[in-house]
Amino acid sequence: MAEEIKQEQKKCCGKGVSGMFKVILGLVLLILGGYLLIGRMWWGYTWFMIKACAGPFLILAALITFAIAKE
Repeated sequence: MAEEIKQEQKKCCGKGVSGMFKVILGLVLLILGGYLLIGRMWWGYTWFMIKACAGPFLILAALITFAIAKE
């Protein structure tokens, strides 16, 4: 049991660098997306896309809710 814990701790150290890289990449993509959305005046197109996707999203959410309630 103790050996398994030590092995998991050794694996954990490599995941820290990978996790940090993913967080930094996510922040860069978030900033770039925000710039393109607000800085390039694409808000009208984005709002249209949000309104167009609202219906299918709500239908999917309802189906998932029914599937969970069925169990």
